[in-house]
This record gives sequence, C-alpha cells and structure tokens, in this order.
Amino acid sequence: MMPPVFRFAPSPNGLLHLGHAYSALLNFDRARQTGGRLLLRIEDIDATRCRPEYETAIYEDLAWLGIAWETPVRRQSEHLGDYRAALERLSALGLVYPTFESRAEIARLIAARARWTGRGRAIPTVRRFIPATRNHCRLTNGRS
Repeated sequence: MMPPVFRFAPSPNGLLHLGHAYSALLNFDRARQTGGRLLLRIEDIDATRCRPEYETAIYEDLAWLGIAWETPVRRQSEHLGDYRAALERLSALGLVYPTFESRAEIARLIAARARWTGRGRAIPTVRRFIPATRNHCRLTNGRS
C-alpha cells in the first residue's frame, strides 16, 4: 500500500497566521504518525498579491515550527502549462461546464439550494439560461 500523502498549501500573499500554523502542524504530525509524506505546495498564482518575501517567510516559519517537507516544493505558477493542457483535454471530451456567476452569486445559489433541499454542500445545478452566442462571446472575450 502507498503511504498517505499530506499537504500544506499556503498562498504567499501575507504572513502565516495561527490557523496556517495549526494546519501545517496537524498535517506534519499525521504524516509522521502514518509513515506518510508531507508536501508543500506554494499557491502563488495570484501575481498581484503574492510576494517573494512572503514565500521566504513561509519557509522560515515552518522550519521554526520544526516542520520538514519533501523537496522540491511545488510552486503552482510553474505548472500553468500542465493545467492548461488538462483543461484542453477535458474540454475536448465535452467535460468543461463554464459558469459566469461570481463567488457571491454561487454562495447565494448554494444557500438557496440548502433551503430547497436541506443540503447545501454541493454546487447547485440551478443556472440562468445564457444563449449559446452570448456564452461563446463570454468565453472568447471575458465576462460581458
């Protein structure tokens, strides 16, 4: 049987806080207890907010906490081509379902679904009708 894999995936857009430390320590301890692996993945795809000094601080803080992780560290920004290729494969199979709702609109739909069904954890299937030509325009040119 393969050893379990645990991960900690902070975004370097600020200093770590207590919740980050707890999550990292919990995953590190579980990996040690189970003979598993701990991976560190840096979620650095938000180029406007992520900063190299915060990434450096993450490494320093985790080391200070006594946490060890496998190297190399996976930096999401270094794998955007892989994600694009996977999206293209899924799209070619007809398995991509675009949506233009904002996060707030999706949250409202989930809350409404919970009221209707008593279950609110799944993404709702309720979507407003968008004509195919407008959908194509949105996909080509961005939200409009």
